[in-house]
Amino acid sequence: MRAAADRAASIIHRILLSLVLLAALCESDPDLLFDYCVADPAAAAWFHLNGLPCIDPAAARAEHFATSALSRATNPSATLFGFNVTVTSPAASLPGANAQGLAMARIDLAPGGVVPPHSHPRASEVALVLAGSVLVGFADTSYRLYTQLLRAGEAFVFPRAMVHFLYNMDVAAPAVVLSGLNSQSPGAQLVPLSAFRTEPQMPEEILKMAFKINGQDVHRIQRNLGG
Repeated sequence: MRAAADRAASIIHRILLSLVLLAALCESDPDLLFDYCVADPAAAAWFHLNGLPCIDPAAARAEHFATSALSRATNPSATLFGFNVTVTSPAASLPGANAQGLAMARIDLAPGGVVPPHSHPRASEVALVLAGSVLVGFADTSYRLYTQLLRAGEAFVFPRAMVHFLYNMDVAAPAVVLSGLNSQSPGAQLVPLSAFRTEPQMPEEILKMAFKINGQDVHRIQRNLGG
């Protein structure tokens, strides 16, 4: 009996140790071993890393750590939901942010525009309203909803992977939001598109059962979303 108990304890110990090691290995943005790692986009085409390869640190310049990508407004009026997002990218606009575990985004919302329910599987987000009045909110895994109306200068945190939204309450004026995310590659998954705009399409019976709708509703929603 004692030997069996010892073997069971040893197995449990190995399982727990494996889970801890797996969790450590699965961190999306590992710590740097250098002061910085300015991205080298030219080296990124032929192999894949958790981040981009670095240039020689001696070749780093101040402009590698600066960007004007978020200073330019976009026109979201003709988009599907009335919003546009400009995200910093180490490969294109902010090479000095490579491997720093962060990204920034500018969200332009048309009057009455909405960023529909979505999630960032690899990042938490803090959203700061620069202009306008924006209703924000997220739902946790207990399906409790947290909402707040933000005005210019006010901010709100969306916990990692929680489904959240942003809605411009003003139907006459645009809104602008600046977001910071704690991952170089936060990912974004919009709930409406994940359900109704996948390739190949989600089985119709699944959608009918999940949303308590009929086949005509499924096709109508797919058409409305451009599918």
